Amino acid sequence: MRLSPQIILAVLLCAAGSRAQNSPDGSVIPVQAPEDKRIFGVIPNNRTTEESIPFHSISGAQKMHIAFMDSFDWPVFPTSGLFAALYQIENQNPSFGQGVKGYAQRFASAYGDQMIGNMMTEGLVPILTHEDPRYFRRGEGSILGRTGYALKQIVIVRTDSGGHFFNFSEWGGNAIGVAISNAYYPDTRTASDNVQRLLIACGTDAFSNVLKEFWPDVKKKLHKKKD
Repeated sequence: MRLSPQIILAVLLCAAGSRAQNSPDGSVIPVQAPEDKRIFGVIPNNRTTEESIPFHSISGAQKMHIAFMDSFDWPVFPTSGLFAALYQIENQNPSFGQGVKGYAQRFASAYGDQMIGNMMTEGLVPILTHEDPRYFRRGEGSILGRTGYALKQIVIVRTDSGGHFFNFSEWGGNAIGVAISNAYYPDTRTASDNVQRLLIACGTDAFSNVLKEFWPDVKKKLHKKKD
């Protein structure tokens, strides 16, 4: 269906580094540095934190804020426009037609996919299931180990109590988003279409986790080359 363009355009989100400060007794406490909110100053990231920082749960309002920022930040709109152009070229959902009207419908559906997916997986479902939607970046270890760690967070999530459990927010939230999308995808409502959209959504999120894990390392190398 649209596996290729979604994977190509999945470069969304980045991560920030961390620093340390001394506590009153002289011990070192890891503290998160100001987050790098955008990759290359454009692509938004609002839900990455460092695994080394002592865990503190976030409120439901904070979860909704993360989802809102990822859903309505301005880069989401040109990204939706690019998706819509690809879908127009491939003539996905041919009942949309071509021309301006067809493009407008594809733009609206592409944006709806992103917005609904973010609101479900980062906000509404985590509130109901008491799960933490943030990505906890490891930032050290082998490339293979860190890649596996990043991918694992699509399946295993941190809970509000600090434990770990199956990631209902990711799979359940995206499943709800796929179900809703049947309302505006008239030509792709079969079970296989829905399964494919679910796997694409979760696979794209897994890929973005890997990007969030390694982006600070890439950024450092880019800065060294400039120096």
